[in-house]
Amino acid sequence: MEKQPRADARRNRELILRAAREAFASVGPAVPLDEIARRAGVGPGTLHRHFPTKDELLTSVMADRFVALTETARQKADHADPAEAFFAFFHRLVEEVRPNRALSAALSNYPPRSESLLRAGQALQDALGVLLTRAQQAGAVRTDITASDLHAIVAGALAMEEGLNAPSRGRGVAVVADGLRANRAGRESDDG
Repeated sequence: MEKQPRADARRNRELILRAAREAFASVGPAVPLDEIARRAGVGPGTLHRHFPTKDELLTSVMADRFVALTETARQKADHADPAEAFFAFFHRLVEEVRPNRALSAALSNYPPRSESLLRAGQALQDALGVLLTRAQQAGAVRTDITASDLHAIVAGALAMEEGLNAPSRGRGVAVVADGLRANRAGRESDDG
C-alpha cells in the first residue's frame, strides 16, 4: 500500500507549484529556484525535496498547463459549430501562451526532452487535431493544414505578436487565423 504524503507536504507542494507557475510565466525558465521558494513561502530544502531539479519543476508546471489546455480543447470538440470551436480554441491558446514566457519557450523548443511533457504535448496536439479535422470537414479551415502544422503556425503567430506594440497586439494573430480559413482568398493553395 502506497503511503499518502502528509497534509503539510501536499500543501507545500501546491504552494511551490502555484509560485512556480507564476514565476515561470512572468520571468521565464531562467527564474532561480530560490526565488520560487521565496514566492512559495518555503525553504529551498522543502522545494528540493519535492522537485530535485529545476527541470523537474518546470516539466511539472508545463505538463499541467498542457493537460488543462487539452481538456479545454476536448470540451470544445463537442461544440455544435466546428468553426467557432476551432477558432475560439486557437485564440485561447495564443492568448494563454502569449504572456507566459515558460509556455512560449516550451512551444518554441518542441519537442521537449522530457517524456511526460512530450506525452502531454502530444495529447494537446491530438485534441487540437480533432478540432481542426471537424472544422475542415465543415469547410471552415483550409484542408492543406495538418495538426502538426498548427504548432509552427501558433509559434509564428506568437513571434509576430512579440514584434508588435501593445495597441497592435492581436492583429498578428487575427491575420494568421484569417489565413487558416478555407477559401479566404478565393481558393486554397494548390502548390502544396
